[in-house]
Amino acid sequence: MDNNTYVVIMAGGIGSRFWPFSRTNYPKQFHDVLGIGESMLQMTANRFADICPPENVFVVTNKDYEALVKEQLPHLTDNQILLEPVGRNTAPCIAYASYKIAQLNPNAKLVVTPSDHVVLKQSVFTDVINEAVAAAAQDDILITLGITPSRPDTGYGYIQYIDEESTKIKKVKTFTEKPDLDLAKMFLDSGDFVWNSGIFIWSVQSILKAFQQHLSEISEIFDEGISFMNTAEEQNFITKAYSQCRNVSIDYGIMEKVDNVYVLLADIGWSDLGTWNSLYTINDKDDSGNVVDGEVMLYDTKDCIIKTPKKHLVVVQGLEDYIVAEYDNVLMICKKTEEQKVKEFMADAKSKKGIEYI
Repeated sequence: MDNNTYVVIMAGGIGSRFWPFSRTNYPKQFHDVLGIGESMLQMTANRFADICPPENVFVVTNKDYEALVKEQLPHLTDNQILLEPVGRNTAPCIAYASYKIAQLNPNAKLVVTPSDHVVLKQSVFTDVINEAVAAAAQDDILITLGITPSRPDTGYGYIQYIDEESTKIKKVKTFTEKPDLDLAKMFLDSGDFVWNSGIFIWSVQSILKAFQQHLSEISEIFDEGISFMNTAEEQNFITKAYSQCRNVSIDYGIMEKVDNVYVLLADIGWSDLGTWNSLYTINDKDDSGNVVDGEVMLYDTKDCIIKTPKKHLVVVQGLEDYIVAEYDNVLMICKKTEEQKVKEFMADAKSKKGIEYI
């Protein structure tokens, strides 16, 4: 375990593709999505137990979720919970954490991870992260974990790498965000594309340098607040800083532009668990191909995912390839092949029925 290794967990998203289970006041990262007694956030934090000390784990979240973070990770101090006044995508989020940690330890190596991903191979994951951290400590490089694609999925970003070295850490050639199906099939056939996991590893100095070179307007904003980091004035500064930051992802703002980005090929049993289909894919199925979580009776039903409250008895007859999802005051029934419409359903529910349904 390395005291210079820090983990930044990004936990501010709403998870709209997981509606109605993921809601504005209780997003999916705070749910026990897999039914194992741990929320996604708790699973993510526990994943790093053998990688860094608990005091080196920081969670970046929306200010509205402060109580949820404290409830689920009670060992965190207030200084380990970074509160965003408003969502501005991943670049400002990572800048905030990087500037804060740099003031605590200028020799820090950072592992940046979403809060809502699944990793099934824990020991392999620990080894992969330690390998990436060691590489980031040696060289001025930015590393992302790359996952060998199992299907031509259009919901993931793809990374093309240059396969010139025998190591698992490869130089990145291109990034492509969420291609159409034909392009995704081409990527899969080529053999030199991997999914972008969204898990990043770098030294704090390397990422700050990248911000200065490629997102200078964000670095200039945070440069003004260096003296406020880890003080009572930090939150006031962050409120002002976020009002000046534009909405930009770390992929678009930095990773697609730098020439020192590398990908570490990783077989860690990963899923971003961003959609109902991804939850269906990783779960055990019954003899009819159904994934069921709830008090459910099925008749002539196959290849469905059904997630409902334990207090409601749900009877389903005659469905094939459907999502049946109920949470709080919303029940959604949708074809699995049409799950891209979930965000549309959520938007329509907000505009036509009211914010209490989102």
